[in-house]
Amino acid sequence: MKFPLSKIIAAGFLVGTLDITAACIHYFSKTGKGPAGVLRFVASGVFGEAAFSGGKEMLFWGMFFHFVIALSFSFFFFLIYPSLKKFIGNNVGIGIVYGIFTWLITTQVIVRLSNTPKGEFNIVNALVAASILIICIGIPLAVIAGSTSKK
Repeated sequence: MKFPLSKIIAAGFLVGTLDITAACIHYFSKTGKGPAGVLRFVASGVFGEAAFSGGKEMLFWGMFFHFVIALSFSFFFFLIYPSLKKFIGNNVGIGIVYGIFTWLITTQVIVRLSNTPKGEFNIVNALVAASILIICIGIPLAVIAGSTSKK
């Protein structure tokens, strides 16, 4: 099953927007601060501590890196979707599994290999982050892939 490149890119931008919006809302609810802290944290993956004291260019880099990651997860999802569909069958189930997968890769690979500040593991924060990825990335990608594959 082949998916149009335009559909994959559009899906990537959609889930990237949903994810960064949810992350910013969660950050605001915890700190009362705007989205700059989220974007600086993402930028710190490459720039380290300099991202937190840098200017507006760090906000740009944070958004840029965020969407590169979201598009990468989207491309990979559409690549493996046919296998997931055979194995799991249900798009909600596929979305949940892929959301957990994105959380694992993000926390155990991307963040660990990056220059971002490493905090203590907190089960509540982990569950919130995984839920955001399930709801904002996994399920939307599965629904989009499912509706595209039926045509």
